[in-house]
Amino acid sequence: MTREGEREDKPIDILLVEPNPGDTRLFTESFDDAKLTNNVHTVSDGDAALEFLHRRGEYTDESHPDLVLLEPQLPGKDGMDILSEMNDEPVLRDIPVVILTSSDVGEQIVKSHGLEADHYVQKPVEPEDFLEFVQEIEDFWLSIVQQPASDT
Repeated sequence: MTREGEREDKPIDILLVEPNPGDTRLFTESFDDAKLTNNVHTVSDGDAALEFLHRRGEYTDESHPDLVLLEPQLPGKDGMDILSEMNDEPVLRDIPVVILTSSDVGEQIVKSHGLEADHYVQKPVEPEDFLEFVQEIEDFWLSIVQQPASDT
């Protein structure tokens, strides 16, 4: 457990599921510039996201991500399918998921499918807003890391 103001030095593995190549580039560049030590893995559709999460195909050597950033509108299986499958799989259900919404109604859309994510963040529109976005993700991650482990 870390104390407030401290960070663990272990990099976090982030899976970014984003179909827009321009946004993917801005996300990864912003994470590279962030203070948070991370490894960002990117996929552009729902089928590849599930392959990564289940460590199948070209992703067999990957570890499970520490955090998933999920755009709900994807080619192939959509974000609702991915979130549903993650919730149904014991090995995946504890991975925190941040839904990347494009509008204020994004959270309601996800919830209307009977699903719940750990956090919702509105996707930046302007390139300069990506750093603020990364700071919000970093704050969310640090709040998870700083929670005391539950005794099970």
